[in-house]
Amino acid sequence: QAQAGWLQHDFGHLSVFSKSRWNHWVHKFVIGHLKGAPASWWNHLHFQHHAKPNCFRKDPDVNMHPLFFALGKTLSVELGVQKKKFMPYNHQHKYFFIIGPPALVPLYFQWYIFYFVVQRKQWVDLAWMLTFYIRFFLTYLPLLGVKGVLGLHLLVRFIESNWFVWITQMNHIPMHIDYDKNVDWFSTQLQATCNVHQSLFNDWFSGHLNFQIEHHLFPTMPRHNYWK
Repeated sequence: QAQAGWLQHDFGHLSVFSKSRWNHWVHKFVIGHLKGAPASWWNHLHFQHHAKPNCFRKDPDVNMHPLFFALGKTLSVELGVQKKKFMPYNHQHKYFFIIGPPALVPLYFQWYIFYFVVQRKQWVDLAWMLTFYIRFFLTYLPLLGVKGVLGLHLLVRFIESNWFVWITQMNHIPMHIDYDKNVDWFSTQLQATCNVHQSLFNDWFSGHLNFQIEHHLFPTMPRHNYWK
């Protein structure tokens, strides 16, 4: 599931086939049939992220501030001055491991993706999603029973969620997070991204998103060319 996530990311960025139409078609198959999520939902969130990375209220990836975490030096100081005590932020380095990586996919994404497609009437995406769940249940129901299938699905999402959150946050959250200052596009991308050490394992484990700077500057570049 994690590797299918990196794969759909490639198709979503139109970086596999030379024709955009082919990328869009395969993107719907990979994220819909192999992962059970809607392509329209991913596009809606991810395009905003790339347009304004780490810009509060414009990048949906940092929407967790200030509900769960105090993000970035600028926003954290502002939050302290306002004395908004939503959470005990001085302990967030401890509870991050409990409510961050483990919970995002199984407790939030899992129900929100259905809400998204129904609200926006994305019936084609819903059909692709249903093929994933039908295939999953038909495959494992005879082996595990209903409770076993539900438990397996939750376990897979739990492990995937930890994997996904660590990879997607390690190259953005340490960087500058603030309100949109209307800085030029190039500078906006650079101040919001950082790279992680290159190795065969890291390249595979992160879907080459350890090259986050290159990815944000050249989002349609095939991942195997980032190192160049």
